[in-house]
Amino acid sequence: MILHLKDNVSDQRAGEIASELGAFSFKKEGTHVLITGASMKEVPAQYENEVSDNWVFDNDIQLASRKYQKETREVKIGDVTIGGNTKQTILIGGPCSVESEEQIRQSAELIKGLGLTSLRGGCYKPRTSPYSFQGLGLEGLKLLAKMREEYGLSVVTEARDATHIDKIIEYSDVVQVGAKAMYDQGILRACAKSNKTVLIKRGFGTTLKEFVQAAEFVLSGGNDQVILCERGLRTFETNTRFTLDLCGVAWLQEHVNLPIVLDPSHAMGLAYGVTPLAKACTAMGIDGLLIEAHPNPKVAKSDAAQQLDHGQFKEMLKEINPVAAAVGYKIV
Repeated sequence: MILHLKDNVSDQRAGEIASELGAFSFKKEGTHVLITGASMKEVPAQYENEVSDNWVFDNDIQLASRKYQKETREVKIGDVTIGGNTKQTILIGGPCSVESEEQIRQSAELIKGLGLTSLRGGCYKPRTSPYSFQGLGLEGLKLLAKMREEYGLSVVTEARDATHIDKIIEYSDVVQVGAKAMYDQGILRACAKSNKTVLIKRGFGTTLKEFVQAAEFVLSGGNDQVILCERGLRTFETNTRFTLDLCGVAWLQEHVNLPIVLDPSHAMGLAYGVTPLAKACTAMGIDGLLIEAHPNPKVAKSDAAQQLDHGQFKEMLKEINPVAAAVGYKIV
């Protein structure tokens, strides 16, 4: 249950009620917001005179539910706003991993030259094998920050675990919580305490409910700058890396008030399928696309097979622009 307290309830009293109910509590535009578990179905009689409004839920998808907030939340990525009624699909492009200054500079020049605004690149890589390239770490973060300063781009990078989350928050514009880290409460709770935009990727064996509940960890801490990212599920199919769940995206659009980004690069796992999938994603009227592009994918240190080269990235943008326009959206 979500409760809004009346304006005349003091901060001290709001804290007392939250403690008595075992509720999460934060202030939103001057209103005290309390969130309890879904098991609570009515306002206890002793608080009725202090509660101005309440919402009852069948499960713990609460703050992210359209039952609570009908309109999609507006979220900032650098200077760009997505969600709400913006009708904008942000195209976030760049390599899987930051590998060198030359490589990430070429990527920044690509994004800037196309009139786009957001650069992605991994610095702490959650690799399946300990023998694979693990990322440049703090050096990579500093290179991303340098590209932001020089090219005026927002930067998106992934947190591998909670040991370096403070550095990710410090250097990035968007904290990407990867599929393997979606259940890491250390990351989620640190993001909840910040005002940094958070992009949460769906785990490849995660239900929609579990996916949105990860977002609730951040929302319930008072940070409403949260984006959901569908990146494909692990199914019985082995000819593609994963299976992109567009059915799940349709469900999220209907029931959840958070902006939605799709990642066809990780879903397909093969460069030839990224553009067709990107067109399908765009046709759904989504809030963003996350596309991997590398100056020379053949020498990429991670995910070489799925990264577009820069020529392919430019061609993909040409192909998705009219699709976006057809559904009333604009690629930014």
